[in-house]
Amino acid sequence: MEKEEWLKVYRHSLSHILAKAVIEIFGKENVQYAIGPQIEDGFYYDFTLPRTLTEKDFPAIENKMREIMKRKEPWTRAEVSREEALKIFKDQKFKTELISDMPEDETITIYYTGDDYVDLCRGPHVDNSQELLSAAFQIKSVSGAYWRGDEHRDMLQRIYVYAFPTKQELKEHLDMIKEAQERDHKKIGPQQELFMFDSTAPGMPYWLPRGWKLFNALLEFWRGIHEEHGYQEISGPVLSKKELWVTSGHWAHYQDGMFVLKGEAEDGSDTYALKPMNCPNAIKVFMNQPRSYKDLPFRIAQVDVIHRKEKSGELNGLFRVQQFRQDDAHILVSEDQIASEISDIMDIATQIYGTFGLTYKAELSTRPDDYMGDINVWNKAESDLKAILLEKYGEGNFEVNEGDGAFYGPKIDLKMKDALGREWQMGTIQLDFQLPLNFNMKYTAKDGTLKQPVMIHRAIFGSMERFIGIMIENFKGSFPFWASPYQVAVVPIRPEHNEYAKKVVDLLRKNRIRVEANYEDVNMKLKIRRFHNMHDPYILVVGDKEAAENTVSVTVRGSNKSIHDVPLDVFLDICDQMNEEHSLELTTDFSVELT
Repeated sequence: MEKEEWLKVYRHSLSHILAKAVIEIFGKENVQYAIGPQIEDGFYYDFTLPRTLTEKDFPAIENKMREIMKRKEPWTRAEVSREEALKIFKDQKFKTELISDMPEDETITIYYTGDDYVDLCRGPHVDNSQELLSAAFQIKSVSGAYWRGDEHRDMLQRIYVYAFPTKQELKEHLDMIKEAQERDHKKIGPQQELFMFDSTAPGMPYWLPRGWKLFNALLEFWRGIHEEHGYQEISGPVLSKKELWVTSGHWAHYQDGMFVLKGEAEDGSDTYALKPMNCPNAIKVFMNQPRSYKDLPFRIAQVDVIHRKEKSGELNGLFRVQQFRQDDAHILVSEDQIASEISDIMDIATQIYGTFGLTYKAELSTRPDDYMGDINVWNKAESDLKAILLEKYGEGNFEVNEGDGAFYGPKIDLKMKDALGREWQMGTIQLDFQLPLNFNMKYTAKDGTLKQPVMIHRAIFGSMERFIGIMIENFKGSFPFWASPYQVAVVPIRPEHNEYAKKVVDLLRKNRIRVEANYEDVNMKLKIRRFHNMHDPYILVVGDKEAAENTVSVTVRGSNKSIHDVPLDVFLDICDQMNEEHSLELTTDFSVELT
């Protein structure tokens, strides 16, 4: 058995041990047990219990689980009829509901652990509890969960458990979890005054002054790259009439995810919706005037605010929001330009991700059964995309998901790993043969005929908000120099040094270096601590000696030592170079001027 499959069996078997432990602690007549699947780092089981569990209950449950495993009880699989199953679980309403919902011809299987615990399950499981004696597990948490995810159904208590084959693997995972908690953007963001949320606008972040500087530094970097690659940036309406979304297909397929402002007209002609996507804006700009083959590729970039309706339980800091900005681009091309344009987009992705020291992999999703359009166009597009991926990454270094593309075109997804090894779905490159048809988009070809362009939807960061959340956690709030909200902080030792400090600040600002200073007559260490807590890359301390010699004393983030007698012009040149090169590392050598 493959390790991954074995791990599923191991974790799911442990979930039965958990259920049996809870039943033995609280009594069978007091427990309703629902479902207990394995998940990425362990498993969970849902219950209704006579009281609310707390962390104080965790040791007793874990000890009971170990006690059960030491009994070395056999596991027995049995196939039963629907009537038999309903009789066995007559006192368990969740199991009864699951059985009742099964198709008439489905084989119903149950598993006994020992003689006194039985569960409804497809399996497979271990043969004997002793196989789990070496199990390394730890209860993670308990939380509320609605039965079948329906907020109108029973509220259950969900016990989450970490589970790994060895104690070392469990320890490594717990260390990673601890590190992730320390990196949590929901904690670091408010601490560093980057963003906030308010109950009057759920899932809609407020960017605070420091966070907005970070956002704009990221956007300026993005804009520079896209200027080099021939993109034009636009901005379009956030609110549009229903008719636009009917034509695009969003009204039929995505209405539940849209914020809709209903009008009074019976035909809905005065109904509006906040845009969940930017593509119709780009289409309208393309169609604003006649286009010819000379206009192609027609590259439109857009970082407008978009809104998507989410369930309150799905909101998660900057990772899952209802208002965000997406680094969208929509490109109109002829069929023979698809390959070269996709290749250029992959180069942009490599450049952007590489600047952050992030690696990524590509996944190609191909034609589904319900595809629309000319099969020959699909075949050529897929062949071109595979050739590009082979050229850029080599055989075996990308995945192909056969039949997993959208009905309107194949796509490439870009998945990225952060400092903790977590994988994120980031960029998407989507070919679209359908929207140009919906809007009857045309361009004049070389031979004078009217042809339909192909649309490429693409994003590299995806949601800017989500990417910044990932950035915060990846860098633990210590951003590269070029992206830091404030790059330099200036601290005059005493009020009489404020004049020189202001000179330093003015020179830095003239060089487009983001700088903050504290001129208050307070203890110098308090001023330094504030900037240190904000993770400013460099803190400059200036006093009599620095003012007399036109120098600064530099403390580099992560170091408690000051580098004295750094000529101001040398420091400026180094900052300029780090901004220009988008350096990941902070320069610590100020002994000579860089060239």
